[in-house]
Amino acid sequence: MELHKISAFSIDGQGGNPAGVAIFDTMPEADDMQKIAADVGYSETVFLVRQGNDNAWRVRYFSPESEVPFCGHATIALGYVLGQKIGEGHYEITLNDAQISVGVHEVDGELHIALQSPPTTSRALDNNELSGVLELFSLTKADLADHFLASYANAGAGHFILPLKSRKKLNEMTYDLHKGKSFMEKYDIVTIMQVFSEDEQNFHSRNAFASGGVWEDPATGAASAAFAGLLRDQNWPHMGRIYITQGEDMGMKSFITVDLNNEMGSSVRVSGSARQIVD
Repeated sequence: MELHKISAFSIDGQGGNPAGVAIFDTMPEADDMQKIAADVGYSETVFLVRQGNDNAWRVRYFSPESEVPFCGHATIALGYVLGQKIGEGHYEITLNDAQISVGVHEVDGELHIALQSPPTTSRALDNNELSGVLELFSLTKADLADHFLASYANAGAGHFILPLKSRKKLNEMTYDLHKGKSFMEKYDIVTIMQVFSEDEQNFHSRNAFASGGVWEDPATGAASAAFAGLLRDQNWPHMGRIYITQGEDMGMKSFITVDLNNEMGSSVRVSGSARQIVD
């Protein structure tokens, strides 16, 4: 095993979300990958195996407690590692249920990584889903902004997304980890994303990741992709690009850029920087 520790969506060599990147000659058994992910201890560890050449890879993602169908920050991390090992270029990535790609390019002496997500879908939360998620976070309908509907969104993995009326309410996010895990398992979602809109292009978010045994993720590329698809579905004036600042409230500020077109349900492009973690 070749193991790297990378922080994805970092800013000027600081912050970001740590991920393990484990490269093997053949894909390990699921139980072995689960154990390695738990030992690494990050919210996700991604496992890579070449598929015939340096530009095609089979990939699986594991949190400390479960397998995850798609993880954005770990994909940015694997792009950083491949860029360092192999060089700039375009990499085809095969997931359990989707095919994505990762592009790596040097910008001003720094590697810039962009993933092309799986297709996006979204729908408004039903009354039971909405009342349940509000209760989990001790929120009321009065705390929600009316910019877009509280929704389920998917771009390779499912997420609930709540629009908050104030930045202060986002800062105050609180919930019980064990109740959160049961709730996310009930609705088959990976994270719950709370979002405050600074303006039409700039957002602040926090992501509860109890499904993976993690209270909060400092940068969540998969949820950001799903969120961008949701905005498109609800006719948000996104102007082709949005910016998401995450992790600020937990001292691990991260920055995510998402580019999207007007084609409903199509893939979106999630990009950012990364840095090597030195133990």
